[in-house]
Amino acid sequence: MLSDVLKTELAAQLRSAFDDDRDADTFLLRLERYGDDLRDSLHAVYGDRAEALLERLLEVLLHADHARPADLKRLDEARLLRPDWLQAPEMVGYVAYTDRFAGTLKGVGERLDYLEGLGVTYLHLMPLLKPREGENDGGYAVQDYRAVRPDLGTMDDLSTLARQLRGRGISLELDLVLNHVARKHEWAEKARAGDPKYRAYFHIFPDRQGPDVFEATLPEVFPDFAPGNFSYDEEAGGWVWTTFNSYQWDLNWANPDVFLEFVDLILYLANRGVEVFRLDAIAFIWKRLGTDSQNQPEVHHLTRALRAAVRIVAPAVAFKAEAIVAPAELIHYLGTRTHHGKVSDLAYHNSLMVQLWSSLASRNTRLFEEALKAFPPKPTNTTWGMYVRCHDDIGWAISDEDAARAGLSGPGHRHFLSDFYSGQFPGTFARGLVFQYNPATGDRRISGSAASLAGLEAALETGDAGQTEDAVRRLLLLHAVILGFGGVPLLYMGDELALLNDYAFEDVPEHAPDNRWVHRPRMDWALAERVQREAYSPAGRVNAGLRHLLRVRKGTPHLHASIESQVLPSPDPRVLLLCRDHPLGVMVQAYNFSEETVMLPAYVLRDVLGDHAQDRLSESVFSLDRLTVRLKGYRALWLVAGENPV
Repeated sequence: MLSDVLKTELAAQLRSAFDDDRDADTFLLRLERYGDDLRDSLHAVYGDRAEALLERLLEVLLHADHARPADLKRLDEARLLRPDWLQAPEMVGYVAYTDRFAGTLKGVGERLDYLEGLGVTYLHLMPLLKPREGENDGGYAVQDYRAVRPDLGTMDDLSTLARQLRGRGISLELDLVLNHVARKHEWAEKARAGDPKYRAYFHIFPDRQGPDVFEATLPEVFPDFAPGNFSYDEEAGGWVWTTFNSYQWDLNWANPDVFLEFVDLILYLANRGVEVFRLDAIAFIWKRLGTDSQNQPEVHHLTRALRAAVRIVAPAVAFKAEAIVAPAELIHYLGTRTHHGKVSDLAYHNSLMVQLWSSLASRNTRLFEEALKAFPPKPTNTTWGMYVRCHDDIGWAISDEDAARAGLSGPGHRHFLSDFYSGQFPGTFARGLVFQYNPATGDRRISGSAASLAGLEAALETGDAGQTEDAVRRLLLLHAVILGFGGVPLLYMGDELALLNDYAFEDVPEHAPDNRWVHRPRMDWALAERVQREAYSPAGRVNAGLRHLLRVRKGTPHLHASIESQVLPSPDPRVLLLCRDHPLGVMVQAYNFSEETVMLPAYVLRDVLGDHAQDRLSESVFSLDRLTVRLKGYRALWLVAGENPV
């Protein structure tokens, strides 16, 4: 046990590295608290090499601790006193590309009034660390983790922005790409030059024998423009593991030096003011022959060890797992068994996002119910990242088992959704694009903005007022679900203005091959400035409705993310019912996923809430001692018990 070791001369040696006894006490107490998690996970991954790694790691931790600014150390103490800071109902996220939102990091700093006025307390700026020149997978081919993309600013600009955000109570999140680096990264450059230390940072094979054996069980991520998982590199003199693109070299996390490098990088960025790290492609970092090399046990040990190391120096920092995997695998990224609550603090609830769009298309929530019921409970100290749309495509992550329980064919329903959201299904309201069609599996992922997928683009084309009304109500319904489910709602830039697909992406050479740029438009600041004056426009109604939802959420303690939303069986397949059993009282949420008015049997609500309930969204009081409750098309209710609930 490391806690026992700390009672020996090691503690004295560590204490001697500090000038101040209080600083020494703080470091040693955190080391005692998180040291066993760190050591146990490192031993699980690296075996006999773990002790030597720990010695080197302590030097990195001490250096980072001494370099940590005073205001961030104060934030550390504040977060330790409020460990549920990410779970509070006032936590609202906003996701944007720096250049498309405000041009530069300094430009973002000039737009903080807008974010604060919207209610944002958590800002995720999409990849901004220096990528390779030219095509770079949207910034996920990082050439230098210690530099900012030159056109966006400098690392000092990043520190200044982080400090400005903290002053307004807004936490900064950045992407940390763990699985790979750009071929132009210094490590890869040295590997190609023949340096044995850095060749060991990667998976490089002299011929196709090894890659061919691995390929037998590996899926393809980008079958259209990056088939296969290995690329021949003339300079390296071998086949390099490149899961995503030939210019993104997968790292060899079986090498302890890679772990040490990333602890140093995370702490460097944390000391610059980054509070949340999105662990990009975390599922892929451990390779194992005979598997798909995703979700391996070592992934969770490595994440636990990274988190423990960072908590020793910077406990204000949180991890968010970018693991778009099946529910049975996803829960491990928040922690199960010995890792329970000790890996990532957040994870994307990709399944909920998929089910939102599935229910909109089908006007049926039975599959939604089955998918949610299949989720195991998460650790109470963790939370979900909830979203309607993100920067990525929508992959129809619907399991055949969930579909069968809902009376559907998994392949058939996925085919229907691809047709519906690419505009090919008769009567569809959606305007989306097929992304990465895989003829071997039939999979077709979908690109498109939330507003275009929800029908607003088509409605405005035809000038149909009824369809426009439906599209606006769909968008507000989707956001009501992510704001009410319990987690950190992540608003994607422009959705608050109902921005449509941006087909001009085809005019930009580096964007043209990737139609995901259709839903990555530039911020329309002219619209943002006038939208509240144009209350009756579609954008004005979406904006006003979303702001209302955000205000209600912040004043509703029932939405604290330590409480899970549970499915309440609905007597009507068009309506999703969720129940949240909070100490202040039960909340029931009702969501009508159709344009039709539903007469919902009142007993299903009365059995949980009693004879009277108040809707937090409209402040209406419902009498539940009658036969039915009327739900207009696409209406959302957040019901709490009593006529005048707390």
